[in-house]
Amino acid sequence: MTTTEAAPRSEVLTRSTRTHDWRLLVGGELVASRSGTTFDDPSPVTGEVVAAVPDAGAEDVDAAVRAARAAFPAWSRTPLPERVALVREIARRVRAHADELGDLDTLDGGNITRLARADAVAGAAMLDFFADAAHALGGRTVPASEGALHYTTQQPIGVVARIVPYNHPIMFAAGKIAAPLVAGNCVLLKPPHQAPLSALRLGELIADLVPPGVVSVLTGAGAATGDAIVRHPDVRRIAFIGSASTGRRIQEAAAQTGVKDVSLELGGKNALIAFPDADPLAVAAAAVRGMNFSWSGQSCGSTSRLLVHRSLHDRVVAEIVRLVGELRLGDPFDERTDVGALVSEEQYAKVLRYLDVARADGATAVAGGAPADGVGPALVVPPTVLTGVTATMRVAQEEVFGPLLSVITFDTEDEAVAVANGVEYGLTAAVWTDDLRRAHRVAAAVEAGYVWINDTSRHHVGLPFGGVKSSGLGREESVEELIGFTETKAVHVGYR
Repeated sequence: MTTTEAAPRSEVLTRSTRTHDWRLLVGGELVASRSGTTFDDPSPVTGEVVAAVPDAGAEDVDAAVRAARAAFPAWSRTPLPERVALVREIARRVRAHADELGDLDTLDGGNITRLARADAVAGAAMLDFFADAAHALGGRTVPASEGALHYTTQQPIGVVARIVPYNHPIMFAAGKIAAPLVAGNCVLLKPPHQAPLSALRLGELIADLVPPGVVSVLTGAGAATGDAIVRHPDVRRIAFIGSASTGRRIQEAAAQTGVKDVSLELGGKNALIAFPDADPLAVAAAAVRGMNFSWSGQSCGSTSRLLVHRSLHDRVVAEIVRLVGELRLGDPFDERTDVGALVSEEQYAKVLRYLDVARADGATAVAGGAPADGVGPALVVPPTVLTGVTATMRVAQEEVFGPLLSVITFDTEDEAVAVANGVEYGLTAAVWTDDLRRAHRVAAAVEAGYVWINDTSRHHVGLPFGGVKSSGLGREESVEELIGFTETKAVHVGYR
Protein backbone atom coordinates (compact mmCIF):
# COMPACT_ATOMS: atom_id res chain seq x y z
CA MET A 1 0.00 0.00 0.00
CA THR A 2 1.14 3.55 -0.66
CA THR A 3 1.18 6.27 1.97
CA THR A 4 0.54 9.99 1.76
CA GLU A 5 2.37 12.82 3.47
CA ALA A 6 0.88 14.45 6.56
CA ALA A 7 -1.23 17.56 6.10
CA PRO A 8 -1.14 20.47 8.57
CA ARG A 9 -4.91 20.91 8.85
CA SER A 10 -5.09 18.94 12.10
CA GLU A 11 -2.70 21.32 13.83
CA VAL A 12 -4.64 24.40 12.76
CA LEU A 13 -7.96 22.89 13.79
CA THR A 14 -6.62 21.65 17.13
CA ARG A 15 -5.54 25.16 18.10
CA SER A 16 -9.14 26.24 17.55
CA THR A 17 -10.87 23.33 19.29
CA ARG A 18 -8.63 23.54 22.35
CA THR A 19 -9.46 27.19 22.98
CA HIS A 20 -13.14 26.93 22.10
CA ASP A 21 -15.61 27.06 24.98
CA TRP A 22 -17.63 23.92 24.29
CA ARG A 23 -21.07 23.99 25.87
CA LEU A 24 -24.22 21.93 26.19
CA LEU A 25 -27.48 23.10 24.64
CA VAL A 26 -30.15 23.07 27.37
CA GLY A 27 -33.34 25.12 27.46
CA GLY A 28 -32.24 27.18 24.47
CA GLU A 29 -29.03 28.25 26.19
CA LEU A 30 -25.43 27.18 25.65
CA VAL A 31 -24.30 26.23 29.15
CA ALA A 32 -21.54 24.45 31.02
CA SER A 33 -22.40 21.28 32.89
CA ARG A 34 -23.99 22.05 36.26
CA SER A 35 -21.07 20.41 38.04
CA GLY A 36 -18.58 22.35 35.94
CA THR A 37 -16.76 19.15 35.03
CA THR A 38 -15.36 18.36 31.62
CA PHE A 39 -13.68 15.38 29.99
CA ASP A 40 -10.75 15.20 27.59
CA ASP A 41 -11.46 14.48 23.95
CA PRO A 42 -8.41 12.82 22.33
CA SER A 43 -7.93 12.70 18.58
CA PRO A 44 -7.31 9.32 16.95
CA VAL A 45 -5.51 11.23 14.20
CA THR A 46 -2.95 13.13 16.27
CA GLY A 47 -2.99 11.32 19.60
CA GLU A 48 -3.46 14.64 21.37
CA VAL A 49 -6.33 15.97 23.48
CA VAL A 50 -8.19 18.38 21.22
CA ALA A 51 -10.98 19.68 23.48
CA ALA A 52 -12.39 19.86 26.98
CA VAL A 53 -15.99 18.68 26.63
CA PRO A 54 -18.82 19.25 29.14
CA ASP A 55 -19.60 16.16 31.19
CA ALA A 56 -23.35 16.25 31.68
CA GLY A 57 -24.72 14.57 34.79
CA ALA A 58 -28.17 13.66 36.05
CA GLU A 59 -28.89 17.28 36.99
CA ASP A 60 -28.17 18.44 33.44
CA VAL A 61 -30.39 15.70 32.05
CA ASP A 62 -33.19 16.65 34.42
CA ALA A 63 -32.87 20.31 33.43
CA ALA A 64 -33.07 19.37 29.76
CA VAL A 65 -36.13 17.19 30.37
CA ARG A 66 -37.87 19.93 32.34
CA ALA A 67 -37.18 22.40 29.53
CA ALA A 68 -38.48 19.89 26.98
CA ARG A 69 -41.66 19.27 28.96
CA ALA A 70 -42.27 23.01 29.19
CA ALA A 71 -41.70 23.44 25.45
CA PHE A 72 -43.72 20.44 24.31
CA PRO A 73 -47.28 21.84 24.46
CA ALA A 74 -46.48 24.80 22.21
CA TRP A 75 -44.18 22.85 19.90
CA SER A 76 -46.64 19.98 19.43
CA ARG A 77 -49.35 22.52 18.51
CA THR A 78 -47.09 24.38 16.10
CA PRO A 79 -48.59 23.98 12.63
CA LEU A 80 -46.88 21.23 10.69
CA PRO A 81 -45.72 23.56 7.87
CA GLU A 82 -43.89 25.68 10.47
CA ARG A 83 -42.18 22.63 11.98
CA VAL A 84 -41.20 21.53 8.50
CA ALA A 85 -39.78 24.98 7.70
CA LEU A 86 -37.66 24.93 10.85
CA VAL A 87 -36.27 21.49 10.01
CA ARG A 88 -35.42 22.70 6.51
CA GLU A 89 -33.57 25.67 8.01
CA ILE A 90 -31.54 23.31 10.20
CA ALA A 91 -30.64 21.42 7.02
CA ARG A 92 -29.59 24.65 5.31
CA ARG A 93 -27.32 25.60 8.20
CA VAL A 94 -25.74 22.14 8.30
CA ARG A 95 -24.98 22.34 4.57
CA ALA A 96 -23.54 25.83 4.97
CA HIS A 97 -21.15 24.53 7.64
CA ALA A 98 -20.53 21.08 6.12
CA ASP A 99 -16.76 21.57 5.74
CA GLU A 100 -16.38 22.74 9.33
CA LEU A 101 -18.57 19.98 10.76
CA GLY A 102 -16.81 17.34 8.69
CA ASP A 103 -13.40 18.55 9.83
CA LEU A 104 -14.49 18.18 13.45
CA ASP A 105 -15.51 14.59 12.74
CA THR A 106 -12.14 13.90 11.16
CA LEU A 107 -10.28 15.39 14.09
CA ASP A 108 -12.03 13.60 16.95
CA GLY A 109 -13.57 10.65 15.07
CA GLY A 110 -10.89 9.70 12.54
CA ASN A 111 -13.07 9.68 9.41
CA ILE A 112 -11.27 10.73 6.22
CA THR A 113 -11.98 14.34 5.42
CA ARG A 114 -13.86 14.00 2.13
CA LEU A 115 -16.28 11.43 3.56
CA ALA A 116 -16.71 13.28 6.86
CA ARG A 117 -17.81 16.36 4.95
CA ALA A 118 -20.11 14.21 2.84
CA ASP A 119 -21.61 12.90 6.09
CA ALA A 120 -22.65 16.43 7.01
CA VAL A 121 -24.39 16.80 3.65
CA ALA A 122 -26.05 13.41 4.18
CA GLY A 123 -27.34 14.55 7.57
CA ALA A 124 -28.84 17.62 5.93
CA ALA A 125 -30.43 15.43 3.26
CA MET A 126 -32.06 13.32 5.97
CA LEU A 127 -33.51 16.46 7.55
CA ASP A 128 -34.99 17.40 4.19
CA PHE A 129 -36.32 13.87 3.60
CA PHE A 130 -38.37 13.96 6.78
CA ALA A 131 -39.57 17.45 5.97
CA ASP A 132 -40.76 16.05 2.65
CA ALA A 133 -42.35 13.04 4.38
CA ALA A 134 -44.43 15.11 6.80
CA HIS A 135 -47.62 14.26 4.91
CA ALA A 136 -47.36 10.71 6.26
CA LEU A 137 -48.57 12.02 9.62
CA GLY A 138 -52.12 12.32 8.30
CA GLY A 139 -53.73 9.24 9.85
CA ARG A 140 -56.55 7.35 8.10
CA THR A 141 -60.27 6.65 8.13
CA VAL A 142 -61.59 3.15 8.84
CA PRO A 143 -65.06 1.97 7.65
CA ALA A 144 -65.72 0.04 10.86
CA SER A 145 -69.47 0.59 11.26
CA GLU A 146 -72.49 2.37 9.85
CA GLY A 147 -73.65 5.65 11.28
CA ALA A 148 -70.24 6.63 12.54
CA LEU A 149 -66.94 8.05 11.41
CA HIS A 150 -63.84 6.21 12.57
CA TYR A 151 -60.46 7.80 12.06
CA THR A 152 -56.94 7.77 13.44
CA THR A 153 -54.44 10.53 14.11
CA GLN A 154 -50.68 10.40 14.64
CA GLN A 155 -49.80 12.43 17.72
CA PRO A 156 -46.36 13.32 19.07
CA ILE A 157 -45.12 11.39 22.07
CA GLY A 158 -43.51 14.15 24.13
CA VAL A 159 -39.88 14.05 25.30
CA VAL A 160 -37.80 11.62 23.25
CA ALA A 161 -34.12 10.69 23.25
CA ARG A 162 -31.76 9.98 20.40
CA ILE A 163 -28.47 8.31 21.39
CA VAL A 164 -26.12 8.18 18.40
CA PRO A 165 -22.79 6.44 17.69
CA TYR A 166 -19.32 7.56 16.70
CA ASN A 167 -18.93 6.20 13.18
CA HIS A 168 -20.90 8.98 11.45
CA PRO A 169 -21.19 11.65 14.17
CA ILE A 170 -22.62 14.64 12.31
CA MET A 171 -24.72 12.58 9.89
CA PHE A 172 -26.48 10.97 12.84
CA ALA A 173 -26.59 14.09 15.04
CA ALA A 174 -28.27 16.13 12.32
CA GLY A 175 -30.28 13.43 10.57
CA LYS A 176 -31.64 11.68 13.64
CA ILE A 177 -33.33 14.73 15.16
CA ALA A 178 -35.37 15.18 11.99
CA ALA A 179 -38.18 12.65 12.40
CA PRO A 180 -38.88 13.51 16.06
CA LEU A 181 -39.03 17.23 15.31
CA VAL A 182 -41.29 16.91 12.28
CA ALA A 183 -43.59 14.70 14.36
CA GLY A 184 -43.83 17.38 17.05
CA ASN A 185 -41.60 15.95 19.79
CA CYS A 186 -38.89 17.56 21.88
CA VAL A 187 -35.53 15.84 21.52
CA LEU A 188 -32.62 15.07 23.83
CA LEU A 189 -29.59 14.32 21.64
CA LYS A 190 -26.78 12.32 23.25
CA PRO A 191 -23.66 12.35 20.99
CA PRO A 192 -20.87 9.76 21.29
CA HIS A 193 -18.24 10.61 23.89
CA GLN A 194 -15.53 9.51 21.44
CA ALA A 195 -16.54 12.13 18.84
CA PRO A 196 -18.78 14.80 20.40
CA LEU A 197 -17.58 18.03 18.80
CA SER A 198 -19.71 18.19 15.65
CA ALA A 199 -22.92 17.67 17.66
CA LEU A 200 -21.93 20.40 20.11
CA ARG A 201 -21.22 22.69 17.15
CA LEU A 202 -24.64 21.78 15.72
CA GLY A 203 -26.13 22.90 19.02
CA GLU A 204 -24.42 26.25 18.60
CA LEU A 205 -25.70 26.59 15.04
CA ILE A 206 -29.36 26.03 15.97
CA ALA A 207 -29.52 27.60 19.45
CA ASP A 208 -31.09 30.79 18.09
CA LEU A 209 -33.42 28.92 15.75
CA VAL A 210 -35.12 26.18 17.73
CA PRO A 211 -37.55 27.19 20.51
CA PRO A 212 -35.97 26.76 23.97
CA GLY A 213 -36.23 23.17 25.17
CA VAL A 214 -37.20 21.66 21.83
CA VAL A 215 -33.67 20.34 21.20
CA SER A 216 -31.03 19.65 23.84
CA VAL A 217 -27.48 18.41 23.24
CA LEU A 218 -25.97 16.52 26.16
CA THR A 219 -22.43 15.12 26.12
CA GLY A 220 -20.92 12.83 28.73
CA ALA A 221 -17.66 11.00 29.37
CA GLY A 222 -19.18 7.54 29.66
CA ALA A 223 -22.37 5.63 30.28
CA ALA A 224 -23.69 7.84 33.08
CA THR A 225 -25.20 10.56 30.88
CA GLY A 226 -27.00 8.11 28.62
CA ASP A 227 -28.16 6.09 31.60
CA ALA A 228 -29.67 9.19 33.21
CA ILE A 229 -31.51 9.95 29.97
CA VAL A 230 -32.80 6.39 29.55
CA ARG A 231 -33.96 6.11 33.16
CA HIS A 232 -35.64 9.51 33.35
CA PRO A 233 -39.35 8.81 33.86
CA ASP A 234 -40.40 11.65 31.57
CA VAL A 235 -38.41 10.37 28.58
CA ARG A 236 -41.03 8.18 26.93
CA ARG A 237 -39.33 7.25 23.65
CA ILE A 238 -35.70 6.18 23.18
CA ALA A 239 -33.92 5.49 19.90
CA PHE A 240 -30.41 4.09 20.14
CA ILE A 241 -27.76 3.20 17.56
CA GLY A 242 -24.82 1.17 18.80
CA SER A 243 -23.73 -2.21 20.06
CA ALA A 244 -26.07 -5.08 20.90
CA SER A 245 -24.77 -5.30 24.47
CA THR A 246 -25.49 -1.62 25.12
CA GLY A 247 -28.89 -1.95 23.46
CA ARG A 248 -29.86 -4.72 25.86
CA ARG A 249 -28.75 -2.62 28.82
CA ILE A 250 -30.87 0.26 27.55
CA GLN A 251 -33.92 -1.97 27.30
CA GLU A 252 -33.39 -3.13 30.87
CA ALA A 253 -32.74 0.33 32.30
CA ALA A 254 -35.71 1.87 30.48
CA ALA A 255 -38.07 -0.81 31.79
CA GLN A 256 -37.05 -0.08 35.36
CA THR A 257 -38.57 3.42 35.30
CA GLY A 258 -41.53 3.12 32.99
CA VAL A 259 -43.20 1.56 29.99
CA LYS A 260 -41.17 3.11 27.18
CA ASP A 261 -40.99 2.78 23.44
CA VAL A 262 -37.42 1.71 22.60
CA SER A 263 -36.04 1.24 19.09
CA LEU A 264 -32.56 -0.16 18.54
CA GLU A 265 -30.29 -0.18 15.50
CA LEU A 266 -27.54 -2.48 16.68
CA GLY A 267 -24.56 -4.44 15.41
CA GLY A 268 -24.12 -6.81 12.54
CA LYS A 269 -22.00 -9.71 11.36
CA ASN A 270 -23.24 -9.43 7.84
CA ALA A 271 -22.73 -11.91 5.01
CA LEU A 272 -22.00 -11.26 1.35
CA ILE A 273 -22.83 -14.55 -0.42
CA ALA A 274 -21.20 -15.07 -3.83
CA PHE A 275 -22.54 -17.98 -5.90
CA PRO A 276 -20.54 -19.70 -8.67
CA ASP A 277 -22.29 -17.86 -11.53
CA ALA A 278 -21.30 -14.43 -10.17
CA ASP A 279 -18.56 -12.34 -11.79
CA PRO A 280 -15.52 -12.75 -9.50
CA LEU A 281 -14.22 -9.26 -10.27
CA ALA A 282 -17.58 -7.69 -9.41
CA VAL A 283 -17.79 -9.76 -6.24
CA ALA A 284 -14.31 -8.64 -5.16
CA ALA A 285 -15.15 -4.97 -5.75
CA ALA A 286 -18.40 -5.38 -3.82
CA ALA A 287 -16.61 -7.11 -0.94
CA VAL A 288 -14.16 -4.22 -0.62
CA ARG A 289 -16.91 -1.61 -0.87
CA GLY A 290 -19.18 -3.54 1.49
CA MET A 291 -16.52 -3.61 4.20
CA ASN A 292 -16.51 0.21 4.41
CA PHE A 293 -12.73 0.21 4.71
CA SER A 294 -12.72 4.02 4.36
CA TRP A 295 -14.35 4.10 7.80
CA SER A 296 -11.90 1.45 9.00
CA GLY A 297 -14.74 -1.04 8.86
CA GLN A 298 -16.57 0.84 11.61
CA SER A 299 -20.05 0.32 10.21
CA CYS A 300 -22.80 -1.92 11.56
CA GLY A 301 -23.86 -2.73 8.00
CA SER A 302 -20.43 -3.86 6.79
CA THR A 303 -20.45 -7.24 5.05
CA SER A 304 -17.58 -8.50 7.18
CA ARG A 305 -18.13 -12.15 6.19
CA LEU A 306 -17.52 -13.01 2.53
CA LEU A 307 -19.18 -16.36 1.86
CA VAL A 308 -17.74 -17.35 -1.50
CA HIS A 309 -18.35 -20.53 -3.48
CA ARG A 310 -15.28 -22.71 -3.45
CA SER A 311 -14.91 -22.46 -7.24
CA LEU A 312 -14.57 -18.65 -7.06
CA HIS A 313 -12.40 -18.40 -3.94
CA ASP A 314 -8.94 -17.98 -5.43
CA ARG A 315 -9.93 -15.48 -8.14
CA VAL A 316 -12.04 -13.39 -5.77
CA VAL A 317 -9.42 -13.28 -3.03
CA ALA A 318 -6.64 -12.36 -5.47
CA GLU A 319 -8.67 -9.44 -6.77
CA ILE A 320 -9.60 -8.27 -3.27
CA VAL A 321 -5.93 -8.28 -2.28
CA ARG A 322 -5.12 -6.23 -5.37
CA LEU A 323 -7.89 -3.71 -4.67
CA VAL A 324 -7.06 -3.16 -1.00
CA GLY A 325 -3.41 -2.76 -1.99
CA GLU A 326 -4.43 0.31 -3.98
CA LEU A 327 -6.08 2.02 -1.01
CA ARG A 328 -3.98 4.89 0.29
CA LEU A 329 -3.10 5.12 3.96
CA GLY A 330 -2.11 8.41 5.54
CA ASP A 331 -3.31 11.46 7.40
CA PRO A 332 -7.14 11.42 7.37
CA PHE A 333 -7.04 15.17 6.65
CA ASP A 334 -5.22 14.51 3.37
CA GLU A 335 -7.71 14.46 0.48
CA ARG A 336 -5.74 11.59 -1.11
CA THR A 337 -6.15 9.27 1.87
CA ASP A 338 -8.64 6.42 1.46
CA VAL A 339 -8.64 4.78 4.91
CA GLY A 340 -9.53 6.56 8.14
CA ALA A 341 -8.40 5.95 11.70
CA LEU A 342 -10.12 3.80 14.28
CA VAL A 343 -11.98 6.04 16.68
CA SER A 344 -10.06 5.36 19.90
CA GLU A 345 -7.21 3.52 21.53
CA GLU A 346 -9.79 1.11 22.92
CA GLN A 347 -11.17 0.25 19.49
CA TYR A 348 -7.67 0.04 18.01
CA ALA A 349 -6.61 -2.45 20.70
CA LYS A 350 -9.81 -4.46 20.17
CA VAL A 351 -9.10 -4.88 16.46
CA LEU A 352 -5.54 -6.02 17.14
CA ARG A 353 -6.83 -8.52 19.72
CA TYR A 354 -9.20 -10.01 17.16
CA LEU A 355 -6.31 -10.35 14.74
CA ASP A 356 -4.44 -12.39 17.33
CA VAL A 357 -7.52 -14.49 18.04
CA ALA A 358 -8.12 -15.11 14.33
CA ARG A 359 -4.56 -16.28 13.78
CA ALA A 360 -4.68 -18.49 16.86
CA ASP A 361 -7.85 -20.10 15.48
CA GLY A 362 -6.13 -20.85 12.17
CA ALA A 363 -6.93 -17.88 9.92
CA THR A 364 -4.29 -16.29 7.66
CA ALA A 365 -3.99 -12.59 6.84
CA VAL A 366 -3.33 -12.36 3.10
CA ALA A 367 -3.55 -8.57 3.20
CA GLY A 368 -2.99 -6.19 6.12
CA GLY A 369 -2.87 -7.90 9.47
CA ALA A 370 -0.64 -5.47 11.37
CA PRO A 371 -0.65 -1.80 12.45
CA ALA A 372 -0.04 0.59 9.58
CA ASP A 373 3.37 2.14 8.99
CA GLY A 374 3.95 5.68 7.82
CA VAL A 375 0.77 7.21 9.19
CA GLY A 376 2.24 8.97 12.22
CA PRO A 377 0.24 8.68 15.42
CA ALA A 378 -3.06 7.95 13.61
CA LEU A 379 -4.79 4.79 14.87
CA VAL A 380 -4.85 2.96 11.55
CA VAL A 381 -5.05 -0.77 10.92
CA PRO A 382 -4.78 -1.50 7.18
CA PRO A 383 -7.65 -3.25 5.42
CA THR A 384 -7.15 -6.87 6.38
CA VAL A 385 -8.30 -9.96 4.49
CA LEU A 386 -8.45 -13.23 6.43
CA THR A 387 -8.61 -16.57 4.64
CA GLY A 388 -8.97 -20.03 6.09
CA VAL A 389 -11.81 -18.78 8.26
CA THR A 390 -14.49 -21.24 9.32
CA ALA A 391 -18.03 -20.35 10.31
CA THR A 392 -17.55 -21.07 14.01
CA MET A 393 -14.39 -19.02 14.56
CA ARG A 394 -14.80 -16.02 16.86
CA VAL A 395 -13.79 -13.64 14.08
CA ALA A 396 -16.69 -15.06 12.03
CA GLN A 397 -19.21 -14.89 14.89
CA GLU A 398 -18.49 -11.68 16.79
CA GLU A 399 -18.74 -8.09 15.59
CA VAL A 400 -15.24 -6.60 15.41
CA PHE A 401 -16.29 -3.16 14.12
CA GLY A 402 -12.95 -2.86 12.40
CA PRO A 403 -11.29 -3.46 9.01
CA LEU A 404 -11.22 -7.27 9.12
CA LEU A 405 -12.84 -9.19 6.25
CA SER A 406 -13.31 -12.92 6.88
CA VAL A 407 -13.46 -15.17 3.82
CA ILE A 408 -15.44 -18.40 4.23
CA THR A 409 -15.97 -21.00 1.48
CA PHE A 410 -19.14 -22.98 0.80
CA ASP A 411 -20.30 -25.66 -1.64
CA THR A 412 -24.12 -25.57 -1.67
CA GLU A 413 -26.86 -22.98 -1.43
CA ASP A 414 -28.26 -24.54 1.72
CA GLU A 415 -24.83 -24.43 3.34
CA ALA A 416 -24.39 -20.77 2.42
CA VAL A 417 -27.76 -19.81 3.92
CA ALA A 418 -27.07 -21.81 7.08
CA VAL A 419 -23.69 -20.11 7.56
CA ALA A 420 -25.16 -16.66 6.85
CA ASN A 421 -27.87 -17.25 9.46
CA GLY A 422 -25.56 -18.91 11.96
CA VAL A 423 -24.78 -15.78 13.96
CA GLU A 424 -26.76 -13.84 16.55
CA TYR A 425 -27.07 -10.81 14.26
CA GLY A 426 -29.35 -10.06 11.32
CA LEU A 427 -28.82 -6.54 10.00
CA THR A 428 -27.76 -6.73 6.34
CA ALA A 429 -26.87 -9.32 3.72
CA ALA A 430 -25.80 -9.28 0.08
CA VAL A 431 -26.50 -11.96 -2.52
CA TRP A 432 -24.46 -12.17 -5.73
CA THR A 433 -25.82 -14.39 -8.52
CA ASP A 434 -27.12 -14.18 -12.09
CA ASP A 435 -29.86 -16.71 -11.28
CA LEU A 436 -33.02 -14.67 -10.67
CA ARG A 437 -34.81 -17.49 -8.87
CA ARG A 438 -31.86 -18.15 -6.58
CA ALA A 439 -31.49 -14.43 -5.86
CA HIS A 440 -35.04 -14.11 -4.56
CA ARG A 441 -34.97 -17.48 -2.82
CA VAL A 442 -31.83 -16.63 -0.85
CA ALA A 443 -32.95 -13.05 -0.15
CA ALA A 444 -36.09 -14.51 1.44
CA ALA A 445 -34.14 -17.12 3.41
CA VAL A 446 -31.42 -14.97 4.98
CA GLU A 447 -32.24 -13.55 8.40
CA ALA A 448 -31.56 -9.88 7.79
CA GLY A 449 -33.55 -6.68 7.74
CA TYR A 450 -31.88 -5.20 4.65
CA VAL A 451 -30.75 -7.30 1.67
CA TRP A 452 -28.87 -6.30 -1.47
CA ILE A 453 -28.94 -8.42 -4.62
CA ASN A 454 -25.88 -7.84 -6.82
CA ASP A 455 -25.00 -4.75 -4.80
CA THR A 456 -23.84 -3.89 -1.31
CA SER A 457 -23.26 -1.09 1.20
CA ARG A 458 -25.44 1.55 -0.45
CA HIS A 459 -28.34 3.00 1.52
CA HIS A 460 -31.35 4.44 -0.26
CA VAL A 461 -33.28 7.00 1.74
CA GLY A 462 -36.91 6.00 1.99
CA LEU A 463 -36.14 2.28 2.14
CA PRO A 464 -36.53 1.04 5.75
CA PHE A 465 -33.21 0.20 7.40
CA GLY A 466 -32.97 -1.98 10.49
CA GLY A 467 -32.27 -5.48 11.71
CA VAL A 468 -33.63 -8.66 13.25
CA LYS A 469 -32.37 -10.87 16.07
CA SER A 470 -29.59 -9.08 18.01
CA SER A 471 -29.36 -6.41 15.31
CA GLY A 472 -32.25 -4.49 16.73
CA LEU A 473 -35.86 -3.37 16.72
CA GLY A 474 -37.58 -0.85 14.48
CA ARG A 475 -36.79 0.71 11.11
CA GLU A 476 -35.16 4.02 10.20
CA GLU A 477 -34.32 6.17 7.15
CA SER A 478 -37.94 5.91 6.01
CA VAL A 479 -41.54 6.89 6.74
CA GLU A 480 -41.53 4.11 9.33
CA GLU A 481 -39.05 6.15 11.37
CA LEU A 482 -41.31 9.21 11.26
CA ILE A 483 -44.39 7.25 12.33
CA GLY A 484 -42.26 5.61 15.03
CA PHE A 485 -42.07 8.94 16.82
CA THR A 486 -45.85 9.22 17.12
CA GLU A 487 -48.66 7.50 18.96
CA THR A 488 -51.76 6.39 17.11
CA LYS A 489 -55.05 7.66 18.48
CA ALA A 490 -58.35 6.17 17.28
CA VAL A 491 -61.46 8.39 17.29
CA HIS A 492 -65.11 7.28 16.95
CA VAL A 493 -67.71 9.87 15.94
CA GLY A 494 -71.33 8.70 16.06
CA TYR A 495 -73.71 10.66 13.86
CA ARG A 496 -76.94 8.65 14.04
